[in-house]
Amino acid sequence: MIYIGAAGREWAVDAAVGDSVMSAAVRNGVPGIVAECGGNCSCATCHVYVGERFADLVGPPGDMEEDLLDMAVSERRDTSRLACQIRVTDALDGLVVEIPADQP
Repeated sequence: MIYIGAAGREWAVDAAVGDSVMSAAVRNGVPGIVAECGGNCSCATCHVYVGERFADLVGPPGDMEEDLLDMAVSERRDTSRLACQIRVTDALDGLVVEIPADQP
C-alpha cells in the first residue's frame, strides 16, 4: 500500500492480509499516523483519506467511526476513514491513503 504525507512524500509498505492500515503504518514508521488509542476506535489520530479508486472497496465508516471522524482535527472528506478500521484484503492491493496534515 502507499501512504502519502501532507507534503507529498510517499511511503510504500507491504502489509499482510488481515492487518489494519494503521498497524502497517505504525510498524513501518510512517509519520503522521499517531495511533494514540492503539487501534481501538476511540480516537481519530489515524485519520486518512482513502484514494478514490479504493473508496468503494474500503466501504463507509461504521457509526462509532463516524462520530470520531466528526471530531477529527483535520478536514473531513467523503473518503475519510480511520486507518485502524480498514482491514487489508487481497482486493486492497495497491491501496493509496493520504495522511492529513493535522493529527492530534
